[in-house]
Amino acid sequence: MNSAALILKEMGLDAETIAACLLYGEIKNAPRDLSGLEQKHGKNILFLVENALKLDEIKYSGTKERAENLIKMFLVMAQDIRVVLIKLADRYREMHILDKLPEENRKRIALETLDIYAPIANRFGIGELKGRLEDEAFKHLYPKEHKWLEKEVSVKYEARKNYVKKIEPIIRDILKKENIIPLEINARTKHFYSLYKKLERHQMDLEKIHDLVAARVIVKNINDCYLALGAINQAYKPLPEFINDYIAMPKPNGYQSLHTTVFGPDEKIIEIQIRTRQMHNRAENGIAAHWAYKERENKNSRAEANTRNTIWIEQLREWQKIIPGSDEFFESFKIDIFKDRVFVLTPKGDVIDLPEGATPVDFAYQIHTDIGNRCAGVKINGKIATLDAELKSGDLVEILTQKNKKPSADWLNFVKTDIAKDRIKSAAKEKNKKLIFRT
Repeated sequence: MNSAALILKEMGLDAETIAACLLYGEIKNAPRDLSGLEQKHGKNILFLVENALKLDEIKYSGTKERAENLIKMFLVMAQDIRVVLIKLADRYREMHILDKLPEENRKRIALETLDIYAPIANRFGIGELKGRLEDEAFKHLYPKEHKWLEKEVSVKYEARKNYVKKIEPIIRDILKKENIIPLEINARTKHFYSLYKKLERHQMDLEKIHDLVAARVIVKNINDCYLALGAINQAYKPLPEFINDYIAMPKPNGYQSLHTTVFGPDEKIIEIQIRTRQMHNRAENGIAAHWAYKERENKNSRAEANTRNTIWIEQLREWQKIIPGSDEFFESFKIDIFKDRVFVLTPKGDVIDLPEGATPVDFAYQIHTDIGNRCAGVKINGKIATLDAELKSGDLVEILTQKNKKPSADWLNFVKTDIAKDRIKSAAKEKNKKLIFRT
């Protein structure tokens, strides 16, 4: 099993998703006819593979301003949460073989990972995979900074890990007095890229980073979380500004935990994170954890409608309901806007956001007024099409222009965007002015 499939297995994804991931990994590098795939593996697996392959057409040009539109397009075209997870897992696998590629390709893929894939993983609350993707991209995009950081923190990482091991029995004794038996206490090491970004905000001073290695305490329930927080803060002096309640007020991506930073034994500053097992699973695997749970719950009653483009949105809605205060997360997806938008590509790979029902003329004016005014024809996905054709998410649109071409008033019968309507009307007024002047 390849590393992408293993990641999905660790997340608890179903056999169909894992099988689709394996097939996608084979087919993407050696394209073949998919006609026999449904008969051999079933309709659902064919759906997942086909949609994952469609997403390969999206390329990031490195323009930060267009990254958000590209992310929206990515999510709209995926149609199913499992397709997104397959792509994220496969991208992590791909990051491990970048050394075999030319430098230009390495840089492009690493930048795309940092600006597109890691943010998507973050929005889905998949913290561990997000951190891994960022670390791999960091290594290829900023090799000097990565080597410096690796050298600076290697010794400190080990020292802090040993410190967590040393204080584990002390924390257990503190909690025992409150009749709390922790399920687990371990050390959480901060990811390199996240650490580097934090160092940039603190003048590259490692001594100001208190969560280089944090102690993570897993307890049975929410009540134990708060009791544990009180007991630890009573035993060791906390830094008030570093006490955070992400249970009552989750982060935008649904992350929940209690954080406190204290002067521990030997007066060393350490961050302690307190959460339940369920919170920990969500923090690591995000919505994938909820999907896997629902998959097991509905294993025998799962409808074929799972392949419809609304199912994963319903999963997002369900996930929102079980995480109090996650409205900000859901809003960040703009999911309700997506169903009324289409995202199409320019020949250069830029993503253009248009309303549902938009046409090539709308697209042309969105690019530039001159392109719209001189629009004479269009190619959609390499084929000649009519100017009133309705565009679909994922379409590659190329506008054909003529030097002396003028907008047609007939275009007003089918264009959808205000900018197209305004420009066409303006061109018509200008034309009428010239006719009046000549007469």
